[in-house]
Amino acid sequence: MFRAVSPSHTILGLPLLQLVLLLLLVQAVGRGLGRASPAGGPLEDVVIERYHIPRTCPREVQMGDFVRYHYNGTFEDGKKFDSSYDRSTLVAIVVGVGRLITGMDRGLMGMCVNERRRLIVPPHLGYGSIGVAGLIPPDATLYFDVVLLDVWNKADTVQVSTLLHPAHCPRMVQDSDFVRYHYNGTLLDGTAFDTSYSRGGTYDTYVGSGWLIKGMDQGLLGMCPGERRKIIIPPFLAYGEKGYGTVIPPQASLVFHVLLIDVHNPKDTVQLETLELPPGCVRRAVAGDFMRYHYNGSLMDGTLFDSSYSRNHTYNTYVGQGYIIPGMDQGLQGACMGERRRITIPPHLAYGENGTGDKIPGSAVLIFDVHVIDFHNPGDPVEIKILSPPPETCNETAKPGDFVRYHYNCSLLDGTKLFSSHDYGDPQEATLGANKVIEGLDTGLQGMCVGERRQLVVPPHLAHGESGARGVPGSAVLLFAVELVSREEGLPTGYLFVWHEDPPADLFEGLDLNKDGEVPLEEFSTFIKAQVSEGKGRLMPGQDPEKTIADMFQNQDRNQDGKITVEELKLKSDEDQERVHEEL
Repeated sequence: MFRAVSPSHTILGLPLLQLVLLLLLVQAVGRGLGRASPAGGPLEDVVIERYHIPRTCPREVQMGDFVRYHYNGTFEDGKKFDSSYDRSTLVAIVVGVGRLITGMDRGLMGMCVNERRRLIVPPHLGYGSIGVAGLIPPDATLYFDVVLLDVWNKADTVQVSTLLHPAHCPRMVQDSDFVRYHYNGTLLDGTAFDTSYSRGGTYDTYVGSGWLIKGMDQGLLGMCPGERRKIIIPPFLAYGEKGYGTVIPPQASLVFHVLLIDVHNPKDTVQLETLELPPGCVRRAVAGDFMRYHYNGSLMDGTLFDSSYSRNHTYNTYVGQGYIIPGMDQGLQGACMGERRRITIPPHLAYGENGTGDKIPGSAVLIFDVHVIDFHNPGDPVEIKILSPPPETCNETAKPGDFVRYHYNCSLLDGTKLFSSHDYGDPQEATLGANKVIEGLDTGLQGMCVGERRQLVVPPHLAHGESGARGVPGSAVLLFAVELVSREEGLPTGYLFVWHEDPPADLFEGLDLNKDGEVPLEEFSTFIKAQVSEGKGRLMPGQDPEKTIADMFQNQDRNQDGKITVEELKLKSDEDQERVHEEL
């Protein structure tokens, strides 16, 4: 209603040029007659009452700005002659270029968005002595109640304000990146038109590829994951003259409060960051290794989605064999035991566009903080490192069958203590090669000299395997520090007693102490103990001598009648020889 009259219109039948000359004449006369006097004469200029001023005013209306506003227009007696509210349409127009009556042009200058003003426009700044036929009488003073809802200029650019900047920024948004973000969208006056939060999911899109309005494409550039921004977009970089549906009117400036969740590029690879590297890393994980590790898994904005610590159990898997997502397969290779590293995995190397479950959304970048506990290869042998050699020259070393006594400390590779012989005060005892200890420890003890100290790294397939044992996790690599305390030479397989020299020529006579032709257990035991005491023979080490002698007696008592006769008595060497002949 208050735009300048278009060239094609006439008022009261006057051509446009005549009308303009008439208005200028009226205004000149008005200015000459309308100066305010002490008695309250006619107004010279617009009277402005700012009855609501917003707390913040980032910009004020200037000449040449494009504004959108609502108004009610009345006469002095309160009678309404026009209202934008009645048409449910804002006035959208450029200020200060003659498209509005002079009084409105002046009354809008310096106005803030959401400011409310009452304007009193004298006739010479309104429609003068002519008025508008059937609507505004001549020489009418006009009263306007105005609220400004939007202001922008063709010279405007996208305005970006950082509301929160994260302490750590692994990367910033660039053209062609794929982003996931939340937003609240409002008009410049604060009217909400859309929000991603109401849909329960982020807005996911490419940047700089034409999928977004131009202003949002520009406003997202340089953003960090976790950053919050306020982005103000002028309409010519948003939805322009057409607006969008019923929620975004034409020529509307848009305000977005944006939280960037994550960003990646389809060309991204796995990113590695070493957080802690233990000294003395002699081996790094390769494809085919079996690894045990702890992890915290989070999205790029820090949202935790999973943690092995919460289950109090490591994640155990083969590396490089396709058992885990490709990005983790790549990220674990090259790690050292005990290393802590951060692995950032783009979605095309994680769970892709679909995500998984209810905690990992589609197209999500995943960040894993990993602590490698241990790893091994199914083909690994026992690793042996001599910590200190024996104090004296060693000519004989431990071998299968030997009875050994040793001290040990056993731990996991991360230093977690499991067992120690020192806790019991006495050394551990074992016969090597007799399946009395785990295979890897048995192997590591062989070849040791008394007084020697060794470090043994035992892979799980030579320890307690996938199932583990009491206090030992499944698939755990074990670290032993062992010291050989003593060694007794063992006996050949199957023997309980051996002679140091040839046995007595008449063995039965020696056993039959009372010469009654029978040898009970008591006589048998007395004779064997005497042989051991005199250094003529020795029993199997590491077992109760009484039990060993009882087993020997039972082996000779063929008919189990509690005594040995000359016919029953046979040396094991003779038995073995007879068995060879039988086989031949």
